[in-house]
Amino acid sequence: MRISSRGRGEEGRERMTLVPENVDDLWHLSHVLESGDRVSGDTTRRIQRNEENMRDTGGQREHLFVTIAVDDVEFARFANRLRVGGEIIDCSREDQLGHHHTLNVEEHDEITIEKHFKPDQIERIEEAEEAAENADVAIATVEEGEAHIHTVAQYGTEERFSFTAPTGKGEYARPRSELFAELGKALARMDVDAIILAGPGFTKQDARDYIAENHAEVADLLTVVDTAGVGDRGVHEVLKRGAVDEVQTQTRISKEAELLDDLMEGIATGEKVAYGIDEVAEAADFGAVETLLVVDDRLRQERQGDGDWDVDVNEVIQTVERQGGEVTVFSGEFDPGQQLRNLGGIAALLRYRLQ
Repeated sequence: MRISSRGRGEEGRERMTLVPENVDDLWHLSHVLESGDRVSGDTTRRIQRNEENMRDTGGQREHLFVTIAVDDVEFARFANRLRVGGEIIDCSREDQLGHHHTLNVEEHDEITIEKHFKPDQIERIEEAEEAAENADVAIATVEEGEAHIHTVAQYGTEERFSFTAPTGKGEYARPRSELFAELGKALARMDVDAIILAGPGFTKQDARDYIAENHAEVADLLTVVDTAGVGDRGVHEVLKRGAVDEVQTQTRISKEAELLDDLMEGIATGEKVAYGIDEVAEAADFGAVETLLVVDDRLRQERQGDGDWDVDVNEVIQTVERQGGEVTVFSGEFDPGQQLRNLGGIAALLRYRLQ
């Protein structure tokens, strides 16, 4: 994320002009924008002309600069765009005022947001700006007869390659070199700055030796890590051990995985944790919250008034921050966030037990 400028808007609102530089930034913005915010940007719009003696042709698209009052926001992950819809309240053509329009925000499009930013939203944007300096990371996991490649993004991990080929003895067995060759070719096609090669036993080291011999440019990017599993399980182990942090210090995911593990351990042992909005709000009132955990999509839902919590989540967050606690907003796209959602969408690691 690039922050082009910051200033003050009308009615005490803050104004930020931003340039999302990748799909991660679009995802961040989808959790910052809310109903009632004002968003400005360049767009095109079909203008209907009904001039005399001219047959209706459905109109022509014209380039416009608009400001809309936000009604809805959608992160179209697979289209790599953010859709921001609402009523046009300012426009380079006055005859378009009052009409509904959707801004399709893509990578490198400049937009201006004017709103009453909440502290965690400002923090999210600033962290996205810092994350622009991070390395792009791939995690390759391999064991006998099986290999996977996942990419690491701020909204979660995504499997990009999977290959199985029975090795060893038997009618359908294939040489190990065939598995390593497919893995090496897939890694060579990826545009990343670092690759973590993980898995159980010695297979990963044999794979590394094969890649070093046949894809020297890939071998220079490799870091080898021991894990008990491959695929999603192996990726979780890599994240939990902090291996990604060695090349991507600002990654959100490894922190979320570690915090979620602390939470689950506390629940299992009856230690200093709380989960569910009522327990967490009570803990916040007592000043007991050391780290507040909340899922981004649930937080957004509650802030828009579409949730069912009886407690104002903004008041809980403000209470925690006033008392020196930390607030971590989890990605609902990644497994720790999904697990947290199953616990009510909000939880806390406490300074002391309440009971």
